[in-house]
Amino acid sequence: MISIVGLVGGLLLLIYLAVRGTNLLIAAPLCAFVVALTGQLPVFSPADNPDVTSFLSAYMNGFAGFVQDWFPMFLLGSLFGKLMEDSGAAASVSHWIIARIGFKHALLAIVLACAVLTYGGVSLFVVAFSVYPMAVSLFREADLPRRFIPATIAFGSVTFTMTSAGSPEIQNWIPIRYLGTSPYAGWMVSLIVALFMAVAGYLWLQLMVRRAQQRGERFQARSTDPHDHGQALPGPLTGLIALLIVLVLAFLLHDLWAQAALVVALLGGVLAVLVFNYKFFLNLRQATSDGVMGALIAIANTSAVVGFGTVARESPAFAMAVDFLTDVPGTPLVGAAIAVTSIAALTGSASGGQAIALPILAPDYLKLGVDADHLHRVVALSSGALDTLPHNGYVVTTIRAICGETHREAYAPLGALSAVIPLIGTALAIVLFSLGL
Repeated sequence: MISIVGLVGGLLLLIYLAVRGTNLLIAAPLCAFVVALTGQLPVFSPADNPDVTSFLSAYMNGFAGFVQDWFPMFLLGSLFGKLMEDSGAAASVSHWIIARIGFKHALLAIVLACAVLTYGGVSLFVVAFSVYPMAVSLFREADLPRRFIPATIAFGSVTFTMTSAGSPEIQNWIPIRYLGTSPYAGWMVSLIVALFMAVAGYLWLQLMVRRAQQRGERFQARSTDPHDHGQALPGPLTGLIALLIVLVLAFLLHDLWAQAALVVALLGGVLAVLVFNYKFFLNLRQATSDGVMGALIAIANTSAVVGFGTVARESPAFAMAVDFLTDVPGTPLVGAAIAVTSIAALTGSASGGQAIALPILAPDYLKLGVDADHLHRVVALSSGALDTLPHNGYVVTTIRAICGETHREAYAPLGALSAVIPLIGTALAIVLFSLGL
């Protein structure tokens, strides 16, 4: 019982501290220690048996493992965004977009840019790094409240594209291993749900921004914002080519090199910005330095939260929670959705929710005759709902490290679009599958 209290209490404490703006390098291990203490995990592995899982080993394995897997992408993604910013390429692209679609469609431009990159196979973190400079420029041009930038980026990245049929994101590929399906599983229902989430979410985003403007909120510039070069901006084509190189290389190389394709794609984007816009840089050395520091801060914050999830998975209460959630009564699709999204909420990870639930659910549900394609799509959709609670690594990185906002100001709209809309989309998918689509 105390383990359950510790797991829930540690998670709630982490969410509270994240919202309050506490440094996650302090908050995450502190909350993980609460979980470990109540779960009777030793603080250190015994000297005579170093293989025993302890709080420190579990936390650092999660922390270091994430750095090992993702640091090249964080570094190159941050550099790409900073170079686009300092050269004026991001501002040039934003001016070009505004001139053609108007200020009132600035939100749509950012959402579409994120959607194209995400569906093209670019990592969610990298999309945020890459699009942020353009988003700041567009929000400044349109005089929109900047606290909605994280929500706009997240909406275009982690909702209607991340879990849709055909998406190269890992959340759409994990079920294949357990269900023997394809990335296009349930494509007809997926298309309907994606269109619903895109339209409903965008209308909600517009409504939230409009209400904020009516309350007098406007864009507030910062000294750290991307610079506006005035007449010295490069042509918009140079920035578009750099973005296109990232998209095309990630798409072409994804099946061949998997995650390594992102490194090549981002390196190609960085080189393209340097080659095409070299004479437009204000301070290339400073931009490079800022990019490196931004990557270090972003990956440290995210790894801190991943470490918490790793300790949580070692808690006896976590195993009990998984057993309970995977035995939820009712139709299999409903049970699968509840189990996956709940585990994703506990771990702060969509892929984690799938990887933990599917080995347990898949064999039993397939024996019951559940359609594998239907199960694939429901699992993918539900994993992308409650995973974006305030302690989620992507949420923390996007709000704090990339956009420089606080959870207090920026999380409410982000949570509405990245949690509520996907939950409704999951329910819609279950209904459509039940009707025979």
